[in-house]
Amino acid sequence: MDMNKLTLVIPAKYESESLPDVLQELKEYNLNIIVILEKEDRQTIDSIVNFDCNILYQVNKGYGDALIQGINNVTTEYFCIFNADGSFDPKELKTMYNCIEKEDVDLVFGSRYMSGASSEDDTIVTFVGNKIFTLIGKIFFHLPISDILYTYVLGDTKKTQSINLKEKSFPFCVELPILAKKNKNIIISLPSHERRRIAGTKKVNAFRDGLHILTTMFKLFFK
Repeated sequence: MDMNKLTLVIPAKYESESLPDVLQELKEYNLNIIVILEKEDRQTIDSIVNFDCNILYQVNKGYGDALIQGINNVTTEYFCIFNADGSFDPKELKTMYNCIEKEDVDLVFGSRYMSGASSEDDTIVTFVGNKIFTLIGKIFFHLPISDILYTYVLGDTKKTQSINLKEKSFPFCVELPILAKKNKNIIISLPSHERRRIAGTKKVNAFRDGLHILTTMFKLFFK
């Protein structure tokens, strides 16, 4: 499938077990790929030397920081945040890409909680937490999305670069839709199936990062 106007932004800290499989699966798609890595992560770097992708070495630290650096280095019309653990299904890219190409939309958010969607990786803790944060997003920011912590997101590059994202850690996932909405970007959700990760464990600490996310949401409300 030809999606040459799209660049995938893949944060891949310590993902040597899964990233090669992810890049192999993406070979059939005509798109661009930026992988954000730390210079010290030689194992992951060495695991993808035979793949056609642009490696971007992260200057600072943090999941959000990696994504911001990656998005700011995209030169194509569209970008998409894509996980390195195998949990995102690349077959869904076609639907997301066609939606933003043909409709008046700035950001397309995948959702595990719409009709026809599902997850093989969600837990009761993350499910309940996500529902709470999504409800806060709807009440305080009028966000039209049903899965605020899920970062399978495809969007307009220039408009997203212009909203001045700053969050360096996991609260990036709520900062992106909130600032996009404040900047009057048009946001929609599409159903997504989250696959079981190929290897590794979640890097999110549900309670510590949950508190950080909640604090970030209230700061953005009063900003």
